[in-house]
Amino acid sequence: MAARILKGEKVIRVVYMGTPDYARVILERLFIESDIDVELVLTQPDRPVGRKKIMTPPPVKELAYDKGIEVLQPLTLKESAIVAAIKEKNPDFIVVAAYGQLLPKEVLDIAPCINLHASILPKYRGASPIQQALLNGDEYSGVTAMLMEEGLDTGAILGFRFIKSSEAQRLDLMTQQLSIMAAELTVRVLKRFDKLQPIEQLGAIASKCKKIKREDGLVDLSSAKSVAQKGAAFFGWPGLFLENGMKLHGVTLVSENEEYREGEIVAIEDEAVILGCAKGSLRIEQLQAKSKAKMSAKAYLAGKRLKVGDTLL
Repeated sequence: MAARILKGEKVIRVVYMGTPDYARVILERLFIESDIDVELVLTQPDRPVGRKKIMTPPPVKELAYDKGIEVLQPLTLKESAIVAAIKEKNPDFIVVAAYGQLLPKEVLDIAPCINLHASILPKYRGASPIQQALLNGDEYSGVTAMLMEEGLDTGAILGFRFIKSSEAQRLDLMTQQLSIMAAELTVRVLKRFDKLQPIEQLGAIASKCKKIKREDGLVDLSSAKSVAQKGAAFFGWPGLFLENGMKLHGVTLVSENEEYREGEIVAIEDEAVILGCAKGSLRIEQLQAKSKAKMSAKAYLAGKRLKVGDTLL
């Protein structure tokens, strides 16, 4: 689809759909381009956040408001008024990044819909691709630009970028890196769209990932490597916690193969504790008993009069 001509310059008209910080970074990058005009932003409704349940706007909404862009927050994209609002903008493209809803055919038919998915498709179609890559200890992670269709992340690939996972070994760090890569990829795909040859995905090698729930943060101390990978994937939320409600903060892998009693206190280093698992050991910086404030692991052990050789459990 050819871009329109406005004041002697080709201007690409975009309707943007996204919700979290990942999507905010991409939107911010689009605002920099003088030949890309974001006409309308759609994002999820404001949600209650924290213990006080304060209604909080999505990061994408905050940025769009700052830029004076019209924002819609529909519960569903199937509303005829929403479809009409998108059509009214007559976009060249609809750009989607972690929006949180599937696009119905009525929207898909308006303009080419390009999704920036945070995995190297067809791997990890679905809601939690970054977490899944960290859980599995993948050597590489990346982002894919794809043409959207009615299936879940099944559309033809327009381009991708990747990095070694060792460059960003935690959810927040990986999300930040992939956001920047996705932002640059978005600009490139929009400006070169007519020259790109979409590549169909190989469904036979596809995999899916589910939405993360709070209970996914429950861990035992049978495998240090597994706990460390969950700590990387669930950093921030839902975090890690034991069956008794104890939360573990600042968890890193020390060793994979040594054998200990589960929860054995192997050593105390600075303010942290080295905790043994049935297989391997972990360094834990802070502990937080159920319904209590978190504190340094060393302070927690001192308060409970626990020492090297005792067990935390």
